[in-house]
Amino acid sequence: MNIYIAEFIGTALLILLGSGVVANVVLPKTKGNDSGWIVITTAWALAVFVGVVVAGPYSGAHLNPAVTVGLALAGKFDWALAPGYILAQIAGAAIGAFLSWLVHIDHFKATQDPGEIAAPFATSPAIRNLKNNFISEVIGTFVLIFVILYITGAEIADESKTPIGLGSVGAIPVAFLVWVIGMSLGGTTGYAINPARDLGPRIVHQLLPIRGKGSSDWSYAWVPILGPIVGAALAAGLYAMVGF
Repeated sequence: MNIYIAEFIGTALLILLGSGVVANVVLPKTKGNDSGWIVITTAWALAVFVGVVVAGPYSGAHLNPAVTVGLALAGKFDWALAPGYILAQIAGAAIGAFLSWLVHIDHFKATQDPGEIAAPFATSPAIRNLKNNFISEVIGTFVLIFVILYITGAEIADESKTPIGLGSVGAIPVAFLVWVIGMSLGGTTGYAINPARDLGPRIVHQLLPIRGKGSSDWSYAWVPILGPIVGAALAAGLYAMVGF
């Protein structure tokens, strides 16, 4: 499989299942309605597992521009591949969100709350304080990237020389990592920790003709884009100072 196609499909699966669990919990009249934060964080972790299993052998399974940038800054990933990876991730995230909307279309129609409609597409803060929201995304992503670098030792062990990524960590460990970040640090902003996860679906929310959907809140969108990139850069910098 082409590395960019792998990133596209892996990220699409990640967002289909991640957006899907938010829709299942938040939207009215689903069988999972109001089942809570543990369901959301658990399903997001398992969604990462699914994306890594599919994309890992081919692209390394970054599935996240912050992972791509962090590994490139650490000198463990070729910058020349980064633009293609990031575009594939954003496009895959958009397709995943669109498919989630198709699955839950009747339930989107059944809600009158713009916030509930927006929730499966993009993150939003529990308390809107852009400075603190930004810090939350920086810290959450820092933990993600720093731990990935330490688990892998930032080395590629297989003979195929697959680019390093979440797949080098292993699907199960990285799922647990995302799970604990969500449960421990995710309640403030919804833990995007992934610019593609927020940007692609937010674009889809903007474009879809959903009645009563309200604003796509582009004034907040920079937080889940820049916060993860800064967190990844800090993780790569600290790893370079104290890592292997």
